[in-house]
Amino acid sequence: MTASVACDVLVVGGGNAAMAAALSACDHGASVIVIERAPKFYRGGNSRHTRDFRIMHEKPTQHMLATYSPGEFLDDLRRVAGGEMDEGLARLVVERSEALPAWLSQQGVRWQEPLAGTLHLARTNMFMLGGGRAMMNAYYRTAEKKRIAIWYDAMLEDIDIAGNVFGSAQVRKNGEVVRIRACAVVLAAGGYEANISWLRQHWGDAADNFIIRGTAYNQGNTIDLLLSAGAEPVGHPQAFHAVAVDGRAPKFDGGIVTRLDSVPFGIVVNQRGERFYDEGEDFWPKRYAIWGGLIARQPGQVAYSIIDSKVVDKFMPSVFPPIVASSVADLAIRLGLDASRVQQTVDTYNAAVQPGSFRPGDLDDCHTVGVAPPKSHWAQRIDTPPFYAYPLRAGITFTYRGVRIQRDARVQMSDGRAMDNVFAAGEMVAGNILRRGYLAGFGLTMGAVFGRIAGEGAARVAR
Repeated sequence: MTASVACDVLVVGGGNAAMAAALSACDHGASVIVIERAPKFYRGGNSRHTRDFRIMHEKPTQHMLATYSPGEFLDDLRRVAGGEMDEGLARLVVERSEALPAWLSQQGVRWQEPLAGTLHLARTNMFMLGGGRAMMNAYYRTAEKKRIAIWYDAMLEDIDIAGNVFGSAQVRKNGEVVRIRACAVVLAAGGYEANISWLRQHWGDAADNFIIRGTAYNQGNTIDLLLSAGAEPVGHPQAFHAVAVDGRAPKFDGGIVTRLDSVPFGIVVNQRGERFYDEGEDFWPKRYAIWGGLIARQPGQVAYSIIDSKVVDKFMPSVFPPIVASSVADLAIRLGLDASRVQQTVDTYNAAVQPGSFRPGDLDDCHTVGVAPPKSHWAQRIDTPPFYAYPLRAGITFTYRGVRIQRDARVQMSDGRAMDNVFAAGEMVAGNILRRGYLAGFGLTMGAVFGRIAGEGAARVAR
């Protein structure tokens, strides 16, 4: 016989968005159960690997320089989104981001000065002391103090939705099936980036070469259940937020320490030894998220970042040491590339570099002329040994395919109606705001804002 329990609000997921929802629901008078698919050590999903929130602020703060206006924040989002953005929902997140630092501090999250090597973020982003794991530990400590029930090793297997009303959920907890009856449910269980077979449906064999930066538990089953229940899909199934990570990173859970920020300071070549994109197009926090997709479309889904000694200390390095050689040709050989072809690429690039004033913190005037692709900023000759290289692969952070929500975070049905008591937040609704592109720190901000909205809304329904 299946065991049965009841609560006011059921929260599915264990990351930033889920815990923001759980705490908000509790603060608005609801009894809450959180089910986290992972065991306790791996709780927190991809949020464990984060380090900062992008925050709108109209005046300098203790942890952010100058100001970051709502208009500038929105303009940055428009630029990376390429026109594919829900303006209304984006504006909602931007406006409500300003209140996040104080609220997060109340949950026990502590802050620190911007990290050295995080280019151009000191004005726009706030960094958690201890990073994402410390943030998640703070969330969970506060939840335990508030007597929120946390179930680990608990996977959502089925949901009972009649029409547009949620009734109960079937959960497998430590191998046993439990039925949870709740007045409302918040779904914040991540995307499907760790489901390689799903990725293969849209990317073919290339998916086997992708690195999954975060948790192996984001399998997309919650999204699948909602779509089967009639939720309206949003986002393209091939779209994901992916960055350039060290090609030696583990398949899962490598986290932020495997990300490579060397790209703007040198050139990037593919297996043919050829450049394929402008490495200095814009500030790195506005362009780093396109490089995963670029690499995913290269032969073998691999590329190589090549720099020289002049810039080796200008970025936060990977956890893996660079490959080093005394000449470009020797470096190419160590990378398994055609030495003559890489040397020709470097020589052609060097000849195209124009004199300028190299300024890593600004969109400087160091650029190329007469070479394709161009390099718009931070272009310097690669001519000072020793030479360094990092192998690159596409590191997926999250997918954009998910379910549509309304401003109150309620899930929208395919016929345009909102579900009465079903809310969603986090990665599984990311495609509501952005269909592609990304801004550093925006994922956490979006998750916390909609998590709080969803939790409060679910508590009101329960009451």
